[in-house]
Amino acid sequence: MIEQWQLRAGFAERLSRMYGREVPAYRTLVDVSREVNEDVLRKRGSDAERLGSIGRVTAERHGAIRVGTPEELRQVGRVFGALGMHPVGFYDLRDTPASALPIVSTAFRPVDEDELARNPFRVFTSMLTVSDTRFFDDGLRSRLGTFLAGRELFPPELLALADRAEAERELSDTDADRFLELAVRAFELSAEPIDEDWYASLERVSAVAADIGGVRSTHINHLTPRVLDIDELYRRMTERGIEMIDTIQGPPRWAGPDVLLRQTSFRALAEPRALRSAGGVVRHGALRVRFGEVEARGIALTREGRVLYDRMLGLVDARAASRPAAERDAVARAVWTEHLPPTEHELAARDLGFFTYHAVPDRPADGGRPPCDLDGLLAGGWLRAEPIVYEDFLPRSAAGIFRSNLDRTGSGDGARDRERDGGAYDADRLAVAMGREVLDPFALYERQRDRSLALLPRALRPTRAPRPQGAS
Repeated sequence: MIEQWQLRAGFAERLSRMYGREVPAYRTLVDVSREVNEDVLRKRGSDAERLGSIGRVTAERHGAIRVGTPEELRQVGRVFGALGMHPVGFYDLRDTPASALPIVSTAFRPVDEDELARNPFRVFTSMLTVSDTRFFDDGLRSRLGTFLAGRELFPPELLALADRAEAERELSDTDADRFLELAVRAFELSAEPIDEDWYASLERVSAVAADIGGVRSTHINHLTPRVLDIDELYRRMTERGIEMIDTIQGPPRWAGPDVLLRQTSFRALAEPRALRSAGGVVRHGALRVRFGEVEARGIALTREGRVLYDRMLGLVDARAASRPAAERDAVARAVWTEHLPPTEHELAARDLGFFTYHAVPDRPADGGRPPCDLDGLLAGGWLRAEPIVYEDFLPRSAAGIFRSNLDRTGSGDGARDRERDGGAYDADRLAVAMGREVLDPFALYERQRDRSLALLPRALRPTRAPRPQGAS
C-alpha cells in the first residue's frame, strides 16, 4: 500500500517531470538551484542545513494553480486531501499595493512536523472572485459564470480515488499509479484552442482573470525549487542568458537572520497556443502565462514579528518613494538593520521568531540554578533554540511576482473600479466555499514551539516564555 506522504512525493516528482517537459527553462532553474545549494553546503558546512537538511531543501517544491469557482476549489481540496495536504492561511490579493488581482488564495500543504520532513510539497491555490463588482460588471460576470459552470477540471475517476485515499490514508499500488496519472494530467497545459476574443475581454480586467476564466482547463502556473542563496542563483541565471524579473521579492539580503520568504523568477515565456478567432479560424499564437519561480525560506515570525515586518515594509516604501528604484535594496537593508534583531538569540528572546527549544545535555555544571526566563536560559547555555522554517507565503510578494510575469499590455494593474464595493472575503468565507477549515499558520507554529517547551525538564521550563495569544 502507498501511504499519503508517498503519494505526495510521487505527485511532486511526476509534476516536476511534466513541467520540465513543457517549460525547459524550469530544468535549467532546477539545475542551477542544485549547483548553488551544493556550493553553499561546501562553503558553510552544517550551518547551511540550519533551516532544513540538504536532502529536504533539494527535493522541496511549491506549485501554483488557479481555479474559477467554489466548486472547483472544493474539488482541488479533495485532490490535495488525498496527498495529506491541508489549506493553511488566507491571502487576499485584491488590494495588494503592488497590483490588485481578482483572486483570493490559500496554500495546501502538510502540517505535521514528520510529514513536512518526509515531503514538504505545497501548492499556492487561488480562486477567482467572480462576485467582485470592482473587476467584473454584470454582463461580464454573467458570461464568466456560464463559462466556468460548463467546464470540468477534474474527472470523476480522479475525485473518487482522491476521496478513498483521504479516507483510508493510502491506496494500493495500482490505484496509486492511476491516481497520480490522472492528477498530473489534470494540471497539464491543454492544447485546446482558446477563444481569442473571450480571453482578451478578461485580460482587459486582469491577465490572471484571463488565465483562469479564459480557458477550459487549469494548469500548473509555476513550480518552485528552494535554494540556499537566492542572490547567487539570480546572478547565475542571468549569466546563462535567462531573463529574470527585476527584483527579489520579500525581505532584503542583510547580515542578520533570514526570515520569512524571499522569491524571484525568470520572466514568463511566450508559449505557443492555438487561438480561435470570432470567425472560427484557428491560428498559431502565443501567451505569456507560465514562469519559473525560485524561493529561499527563512525563520517563521510570530504575530508580533509579522507586525514588525509590515511596519518595516511601510518604512521602506516611505523612504524609497523619492529615491531611484535601484536604491530600494539599500534602503531596505538599512531599515532591517535598525529594527530587526541581528541574532537568532535576540529574535527568540524578544518573541519575534518561532523556535523549538531543547535542553543542552553536556552543559558544564557550575553549581548555579537555571534562570526562569527564556533569555537567561539561552544566554546561559541551558537551552538551545532551533529555528522553525516558514512554510507559508506573503501576499505582497505573490502579487509582485504575478504582476511581473502576467502582463502583455505593460500596465500590470488591469481594470478595477475603485468606486465599487468588492465585498468582504476572509478565511471563514473561503472555508465555507471549499468545505474545509482554513488552518491558521500562526497556530501551527505556536503548537510546534509549545510542544518543545512542554518536553523540557521541569527545571528548564521558562516561567517567562513566549505563549500563544489567548493562553493562560
